[in-house]
Amino acid sequence: MSKEIEAVREEILKLKEERNAIILSHNYQRDEVQDIADFVGDSLELSRTAAEIDCDVIVFCGVHFMAESASILSPNKTVLLPELDAGCPMADMIQVSSPRKVWKTFPGYETQPAFAFPHEFTLRDIKAKYPGVPVVAYVNTTADVKAESDICCTSANVVKVIESLTDERVICIPDRNLSMWAQKNTKKQIIAWDGFCHVHDRITQKDVLKAREEYPNAVFMAHPECRLEVLELADHVTSTSGMLRFAKSSDAKEFIVGTETGLMHRLKKENPDKIFYPLRKDMVCPNMKKTTLNSILTVLRGMKNVIKVSEEIRIPARRALDRMLEIK
Repeated sequence: MSKEIEAVREEILKLKEERNAIILSHNYQRDEVQDIADFVGDSLELSRTAAEIDCDVIVFCGVHFMAESASILSPNKTVLLPELDAGCPMADMIQVSSPRKVWKTFPGYETQPAFAFPHEFTLRDIKAKYPGVPVVAYVNTTADVKAESDICCTSANVVKVIESLTDERVICIPDRNLSMWAQKNTKKQIIAWDGFCHVHDRITQKDVLKAREEYPNAVFMAHPECRLEVLELADHVTSTSGMLRFAKSSDAKEFIVGTETGLMHRLKKENPDKIFYPLRKDMVCPNMKKTTLNSILTVLRGMKNVIKVSEEIRIPARRALDRMLEIK
């Protein structure tokens, strides 16, 4: 570690103590960001942890909707997002009442992905099309989308959440791949939104077969944001936290990791006797990699980039989250 990086780390730790702050890092963040964090994990897991910790400031090293979730669960704490323009393209693919924001092109595809709905089609439009059908919102959505939804879900509990509802039809937003995975595991009818995570969606059957040929002794773990054709080839389909648990408990010594490459750092750290291979080396989320030690230092110095969800949005969004958390 260079003297310059060490100096930045020392100042961050000093300011953190002075501000009574905690640093949260998503599993997809840069290695050095994960290493300085107090807690590393999935987005909702981190927000729930922060709500239980005695602190005044939460520095959320992730993307915008994650900092919003922290604000929803900890309204009396100051939430800082080190990089204000670190967004989530999938979360942007659905809006409550305005045209959605969509990148013109996505990296890593042989053929650019297509959408089922026009960009002007909104969450309120699909609710109007299917009146009375409950909306299940993935936590990878903005606060106002959560507030317009009936209940939230994670990639780990989506089927459990759907099964908890009495309705035979549900609207699932925004990830079409997570919806298809859920549909495979429930008898209820799922009306899927057409969004996707470009990091996971770009993976094909061909990529899996190539990796299996290259690493014949490895167990393949896949995130449910991957396409169904990829998930059907996986040995284990689970969230990032699920991958960490599975890798630790499995007797296997080699693993192909079907999610963003940032998880490799923690997998290797927690399992030094095992070998991990990325399914594709370009499974990198550029927004997750925007946060640096310097950006953490900057927001702690100036208490900048405060993310605060208004009460009119926070209360219904919190209700949707709480409904999920009440499911046993």
